Amino acid sequence: MEELLVGIKSLQFNQVIMFLVGGVLIYLAIKKDYEPMLLLPIGFGAILTNLPVVAGIPGIASDEGILGILKNAGILNELFPALIFIAVGAMIDFSPLLQMPSMLFFGAAAQFGIFMTIILANKFGFDIKEAASIGIIGAADGPTSIFVATRFAKHLLGPISVAAYSYMSLVPMIQPVVIKLLTTKDERKIRMEYKEVKISKTVKIIFPIAVTIVAGIIAPISVTLIGFLMFGNLIRESGVLERLSQSAQNELANLVTLLLGITIGSTMTAEAFLNVDTLKIMGLGLVAFIFDTAGGVLFAKFLNLFVKKKYNPMVGAAGISAFPMSARVIQKLAKEEDPMNFILMQAVSANVAGQIGSIIAGSIVLILLS
Repeated sequence: MEELLVGIKSLQFNQVIMFLVGGVLIYLAIKKDYEPMLLLPIGFGAILTNLPVVAGIPGIASDEGILGILKNAGILNELFPALIFIAVGAMIDFSPLLQMPSMLFFGAAAQFGIFMTIILANKFGFDIKEAASIGIIGAADGPTSIFVATRFAKHLLGPISVAAYSYMSLVPMIQPVVIKLLTTKDERKIRMEYKEVKISKTVKIIFPIAVTIVAGIIAPISVTLIGFLMFGNLIRESGVLERLSQSAQNELANLVTLLLGITIGSTMTAEAFLNVDTLKIMGLGLVAFIFDTAGGVLFAKFLNLFVKKKYNPMVGAAGISAFPMSARVIQKLAKEEDPMNFILMQAVSANVAGQIGSIIAGSIVLILLS
């Protein structure tokens, strides 16, 4: 009987709090449909890792436990984020961006919040590498956030990952508020001319290869993420690997996302998560997200001072990496102001550019601080 009570006696109050935190994440995933593929596994992983450890039995999140093994084999060596990017690359059609290459500038402008947040995080007491890991949350790109955090701030991996994926799921709530604060009704009604340009298969095949080479030369540290993203896209566009493309988009994406989520949850121990730094990270992550959205919008408004054919400033907000959610949000806002205004293709182009921009931004941070 005494042995049966060991687990109960070992249970601490802060572990119970983490059970509640995990429960909240699961609730948001199921009831609110906020990034359920990640928040549900993360929430359950947080519960698993905070179960009391009995002497003589390895904890599930210890180096001998299954979640500890997955963390060492899949996250700390960057395997899971890289595999996720193969799947993402296989899902993305870069045609809209190739038709409107000028949208690349919005993918760059919408990374402004990353660097602003790094400065703020440093002022809030985080060292520069921790601050950089927090700033990347603004890219709205979970794998890139994990990639940078594993290099610079492994002890903050849990709260950074939760913040990144939570704010990604809140795109439909956050972006409209920021956009409406920074634009007028007339600006949101601006119509953008769209001319469909046929992109040849040759160009679609050359594009991922060329981006990989250029990015690898300019920012060698980006090769892991940009290379695997473009490899997935090359599988898609080659036309001779349809089965592999479908496997990457479905089986690979689902399996790695499942393992990634529950393994991230295993880093959310009570000791690492229940502290003031976690609250700071959540707050700064929101700031990063807001500044990234604002950066894209303000850049579009700046360009409108010099061009005849005006950009709808909302398109700039789609330059974040939350693909394709952000593009859909922008189109919805456009239709609310003018039911006949269709800017989805422009928003998708900026959104796709944001995928590349977030990786390059993360790589620049790694280069500057490594």
